[in-house]
Amino acid sequence: MFQSHLRRTATRVGLATGVAVVTAVTLPGVAQAHVSVQPSTTEGGGFSVIAFRVPNEREDASTTRVQVTLPKDQPIGEVQTTPIPGWKVATATRNLDQPVEVEGEQLTKVVSRVTWTATAGGVQPEQFQDFQLSLGQLPDRGSLAFNTVQTYSDGENVSWNQVSADPSVEAEHPAPTLTLTPAEAGAGDQATGSGAAETPAASDQAADVTAPADEGSDSTLPLLLSGAALVLSVVALVLAWRRGRVGAAPAAPAERSRHDVHA
Repeated sequence: MFQSHLRRTATRVGLATGVAVVTAVTLPGVAQAHVSVQPSTTEGGGFSVIAFRVPNEREDASTTRVQVTLPKDQPIGEVQTTPIPGWKVATATRNLDQPVEVEGEQLTKVVSRVTWTATAGGVQPEQFQDFQLSLGQLPDRGSLAFNTVQTYSDGENVSWNQVSADPSVEAEHPAPTLTLTPAEAGAGDQATGSGAAETPAASDQAADVTAPADEGSDSTLPLLLSGAALVLSVVALVLAWRRGRVGAAPAAPAERSRHDVHA
């Protein structure tokens, strides 16, 4: 059931489009970096694709294995991997004391650990590699710390599992940590409270006040044009009437002259 549920959700989370982002990239200054989560912050309450960025901090060995343990006290119902050229991936599962619900389905078993093992040269000195996972459903807020073990080609294991009590002080080997922020809509409702409802009302009220002014200007223009047309029509009639009278006045004497001649 667990595996089939993972397959059903592969398309929705879009993991297939994020194959092997940043493979063995050479960058200056990588030796000072730590294993980290990219991005370090994501929206809680849903699904997210993250990457564990693993730099090779040694100059005389390559990284050949990376093992990530998921938080035991915050079980994640769906964990999906993606193929990475030159690496094979394996997952381990554990049974839950209490089932977790993911998209209406009760899960009694979840992924507890993901291990990537190099099948070629691994991560060379001055290089890093991103190892992607799709996770969900995430908690609404808080943070998730992932204990990680980095294994070098000479057998040395480096554990990245420390969480500093003081956020301003970085641990020597900090655990990769993902910070969860409240969902955008929920955060707005909780942060603004009733004020959030008042602001749209005020905007609507302002829109109602200005709307009649716009309607008034629109309805006045036709009236003005109609009035102007009426005035022009009256003026034209008056001018036509006056021209008619002026043209008819000389005709009367002419008729009288002809009458007088015949008489």
